[in-house]
Amino acid sequence: MVLPITLYGDPVLRKVAGNIDLKYEGLHDLIENMFESMYKAEGVGLAAPQVGLSIRLFVVDLSPLGKDDPSLIGFRKAFINAKMS
Repeated sequence: MVLPITLYGDPVLRKVAGNIDLKYEGLHDLIENMFESMYKAEGVGLAAPQVGLSIRLFVVDLSPLGKDDPSLIGFRKAFINAKMS
């Protein structure tokens, strides 16, 4: 299911997203829906706040960049509670 993309200015984009755990209800379906939404928007990454959810989850598929860097082909991942250090 393609999820609506939140537009610039929406308050959810300014909130600090909360942690989730692997028992988050519907997590697998949410991840798959986020990938589908990202592909529909012709993107390579999508964060949960961009679909209106203030949780720490994002998905990436760097395969389209594989023509410049072949090591990126097949790099399709979901990140849960990632932190920048």
